[in-house]
Amino acid sequence: MIVIFGSINMDLVARVQRIARPGETVLSRRADSFFGGKGANQAVAAARVGRGGPGRVAMAGAVGNDPFGMACLKNLEGNGVGVTAIRVTDEPTGCAFIAVDETGENAITVASGANMALRSADLPDSLLSKASVLVLQMEVPIADNLEVAARARRAGVKVLWNFAPVPPIKERSAMAELLAVTDVLVVNEHEALAIADIVGEPSGDHYLKAGSAISRLFGPACIVTAGSRGAYAIAPDGIQTHAMARPITPVDTTGAGDTFVGVLANGLAEGLEIGRAMELACAAASLSCLTAGAQAGMPQREALELYLAQA
Repeated sequence: MIVIFGSINMDLVARVQRIARPGETVLSRRADSFFGGKGANQAVAAARVGRGGPGRVAMAGAVGNDPFGMACLKNLEGNGVGVTAIRVTDEPTGCAFIAVDETGENAITVASGANMALRSADLPDSLLSKASVLVLQMEVPIADNLEVAARARRAGVKVLWNFAPVPPIKERSAMAELLAVTDVLVVNEHEALAIADIVGEPSGDHYLKAGSAISRLFGPACIVTAGSRGAYAIAPDGIQTHAMARPITPVDTTGAGDTFVGVLANGLAEGLEIGRAMELACAAASLSCLTAGAQAGMPQREALELYLAQA
């Protein structure tokens, strides 16, 4: 079983010719709404490619008592994600405001809302004890993330932590505390460099050097995603594993990173070696970029296997 402790949002997406610069206004013909939030996205991605039926992926999160919140709950249930650990709060459901340009690149602002009301206690031990993998991100309170990770470690559950966005901390000791309860760290190249700076291992623009330092110093396997260059896993002993990304013409890159994390978590829960799990995750992330919206393009298992077979 996979348990995701994290954010649930409604994404409001506007397609623009180019992303606005500071102080500039750009026009979009329309805005569309999509289900999102890193936690919810990763839960849906894992559920769609997993074996074992509904309930194999469970979500702990918080939404508002509003139409967005009720729609998000219904969407998760419709994707086979367990929602018994999602709390309905008086805070508004989280929203992300996303501008997507003609090349598929995006700029995102998140209004956290109910996500900041999520607490470690919202994930009961009875659910956590059934998990083989716990997935965390950084769109809910850090202290509660840390507490859940420590609980998972004590229960023998593998902790996969996506440091996105980079935690707003400056002290090496605080970052070390987070990394100490992480089995698999997933970051993009920019996040790897930022974390290396925080822990006193500046790496210039060498993201693999940064990932190597993080893994060597603090112990987790560090996976660095690098867009069209694929993904690299770096073990504490320095051994690297690379998974290629397939060339695509993206429609919308929103949610590609979350697709990677969810499919990776599913692969690890199924007992796959990290290289094979990354291969599946890279392929799924590529497929997700071919459709607008964070979750709309996330593949089902059959579509992912067909895509891989076409190599």
